[in-house]
Amino acid sequence: MRAETITTIEAIEKSLALLRQRIGWETAERRLDELNARAEDPSLWNDPAHAQAVMRDRQILADKIDGYNALAQELADNRELVELGEAEDDEEIVVEAEAALAALKARAAERELEALLDGEADANDTYLEVNAGAGGTESCDWAQMLARMYVRWAERRGYKVEMTAQTPGEEAGIRSVTYLVKGHNAFGWLKAESGVHRLVRISPFDSAARRHTSFSSVWVYPVVDDSIEIDIQPNDIRIDTFRSSGAGGQHVNTTDSAVRITHFPTGIVVTSSEKSQHQNRDIAMKALKSRLYDLELKKRNQIIQDLHDAKADAGWGNQIRSYVLQPYQMVKDLRTGVETSDTQGVLDGGLDAFMAEALAQDVTGKSRAEATAE
Repeated sequence: MRAETITTIEAIEKSLALLRQRIGWETAERRLDELNARAEDPSLWNDPAHAQAVMRDRQILADKIDGYNALAQELADNRELVELGEAEDDEEIVVEAEAALAALKARAAERELEALLDGEADANDTYLEVNAGAGGTESCDWAQMLARMYVRWAERRGYKVEMTAQTPGEEAGIRSVTYLVKGHNAFGWLKAESGVHRLVRISPFDSAARRHTSFSSVWVYPVVDDSIEIDIQPNDIRIDTFRSSGAGGQHVNTTDSAVRITHFPTGIVVTSSEKSQHQNRDIAMKALKSRLYDLELKKRNQIIQDLHDAKADAGWGNQIRSYVLQPYQMVKDLRTGVETSDTQGVLDGGLDAFMAEALAQDVTGKSRAEATAE
């Protein structure tokens, strides 16, 4: 087997190994069986929001398992074809199988990157906001070009895009626009696009045909799902009972009916002192779940606030990507170093290479090239 083919196979195997790790392969099928059993329970739909979450989790896990199995089977089939072609001295079969392995390597690498999208809000739908910056009419036109680029990218991935707000420019283009992008991992893929985007071109609005520099900012923030499932483990709480008395002064009878629940991971303490201890346990548990729900919701909302605080002015010194249309053709990401001369392809939505590199660097702290070399 050729050295190049062996290298390709090893790269695919490394991607598959990471996928197994991210999926949690040892327990994946058992977890899927459990989700299937819950999905078949007629009482599940008594709570539609919870039912939708279960169905979504089941589909995501099933897709991960099926995707891994398909990649692994295709690797085995094409490896066997290469060996068969070499044994029978059939160069045509070998070349065809090697081409299939090269394509499989690219798909496995993309799946590997998708497996890194395991942040708290990565799987959520997302809002994408584009705002014109310094540059007047030029920047308004540039903002419209950027908005079109992201809509094209989303459509390529099969995402649904809804415009939720738009402010037109005074003479051309847009001052701002906000889209709701719906689809699995929409926020995970788009989150690295937040920042300032710089355009250099010959201005179509300048009668002297001079070169202009324009800026527009992009802000991406996730849709926060309020249907939060609170799972309280028995080992995480302590339930205490203590003496309680009602109104009527110091001589009224007291009973050991009041209940205090302490939640160790968060330090939250709730109490209830109704007449019935059983009723108190129920009230206190509901109060604890409510407190935990509020805590989780605040944590999720903090994600949006952190992203908002990280927003920078759309101008010099803050750009993450540069799009040069004149005097030469080049799109370059200033964070990762990824660049291409296919500017029209990028403006038509060809952003995957930029997003993949930014995602890998965000997760590992290294570029894909550095990680591969290691």
